[in-house]
Amino acid sequence: MALKRFPIRLPALEPLEVPAQSKTIYPAPHDKVVQGRLKRKLGPVLGLTDLGVNLTTLMQGAASALRHHHSNNDEFVYILDGEATLVTDAGEQILSTGMCAGFPKGSNDGHHLVNKSARPVIYLEVGTNLMPDLIAYPDVKMWLHEEKKGAPATFSSTKPKAGGKANTVTKKKK
Repeated sequence: MALKRFPIRLPALEPLEVPAQSKTIYPAPHDKVVQGRLKRKLGPVLGLTDLGVNLTTLMQGAASALRHHHSNNDEFVYILDGEATLVTDAGEQILSTGMCAGFPKGSNDGHHLVNKSARPVIYLEVGTNLMPDLIAYPDVKMWLHEEKKGAPATFSSTKPKAGGKANTVTKKKK
């Protein structure tokens, strides 16, 4: 029996009607780790500016991101369906349907999700969108400096000094 749906309008929406995006801002060869990741960016559609909300699907073998941590933004994930491997500085653990994890800003605990299972993983990711933010990618020794909303962010291979950008730019965020 099909679920009867009623017409909805903003501020409500049907998340699966938001187009899924597979693009990434990571420079090559780091872009390969997220192949098979599909994000539905719900926050902008709902007019949210200080809170990012994505409905994300990871196909088999895909990761949510490079392992990373934020200087100024909290992150939260909730597994809606499937089984993901959470990788942090402490090692790996399985998150299955109904489980969640949180990553406080400034924790320096690199984290990401990887789908090592045989079927897709669907999860909700929520995070603050505060600027400036410095995102560290410890496994590849790369940083992303975001100074302010709407301004190009820069990847670098050297850690930016406090209050400034690094001198080695590898790619700009679009």
